[in-house]
Amino acid sequence: MPEYGYFLSCEEFGPADLVEQARMAEQAGFRSLWISDHYHPWNDAQGQSAFVWSVLGALSEAVSLPVQTAVTCPTVRIHPAVVAQAAATTAVMTNGRFRLGVGTGEALNEHILGHVWPPATVRMEMLEESIQIMRRLFTGEEVTHHGTHYTVENARLYTVPDEPVPIDISGFGPAATKLAARVGDGYITMTPEESMVEQFRKGGGGGKPVSGGTKVCYGTDREEALRTVRERWFNQFLPGEMSQILPSPRHFEQLKPLVTEDMVRENTVCGDDVDEHVSALRAFADAGFDRVYVNQIGPDQRGFFDFYRTKVLPQLQQS
Repeated sequence: MPEYGYFLSCEEFGPADLVEQARMAEQAGFRSLWISDHYHPWNDAQGQSAFVWSVLGALSEAVSLPVQTAVTCPTVRIHPAVVAQAAATTAVMTNGRFRLGVGTGEALNEHILGHVWPPATVRMEMLEESIQIMRRLFTGEEVTHHGTHYTVENARLYTVPDEPVPIDISGFGPAATKLAARVGDGYITMTPEESMVEQFRKGGGGGKPVSGGTKVCYGTDREEALRTVRERWFNQFLPGEMSQILPSPRHFEQLKPLVTEDMVRENTVCGDDVDEHVSALRAFADAGFDRVYVNQIGPDQRGFFDFYRTKVLPQLQQS
């Protein structure tokens, strides 16, 4: 049976709300936390985007749950040597309950300093090199590195956990999944596709953890929940590479008319039908996932946690 966790959305909620949601998640019976790492929200209706490392510091004191970034891009906006220091400190503060989730990122967050946004093949090269740098730094030894994309000179992390921080790699296609299988400590993806899990395991992932996430909108009024999803998270229904290459929230907002309520209805669990919520999460279990994270869209967080504590999680734990 998978472990079920809660997915904290830095794009939709401010720091205090995220910490309170983490407390409610722990009380409701969720076993772990994901937290997003963005510089911008996807659109202005979401309205937030706190610095994730500050929030992680607060979470280390507020709850005892394991936590993972889903995901950090350690390639353009922040140098991997700096991400390594942040991750190592977070692991120390959480007594080793931290995993670093990484991916190739989006222009939305990473182009803000004016750097050229590289094509996907180059971004994967950069990600692999950044992982090599961070793993060397996690040893606590002095590191000098002159690579294709990064230079590090005389860098040493003095505050490091007893064990190196595990690095899980996000992948939504065959190339990224292959990279995750080859160099990752685990695999992250957002759809319950058994074929991707099989590719990861056969490509070298073996028994390493596979984690997935999904978004729902609990509410007693299904139509209102549908409207909430379309207003705040229409971006997740946009096709192709748009999420990787569009540079600002306003560019995503220009595409909102392409997303209809019927698209939301067909692809998102909305409302208070217990069976629908349970089925959506069981799909990940059936596909071979080890950890499944769910995020509640919209303001009714307390209602969501009560609903999952009393009705959804008990059913999932019986399966």
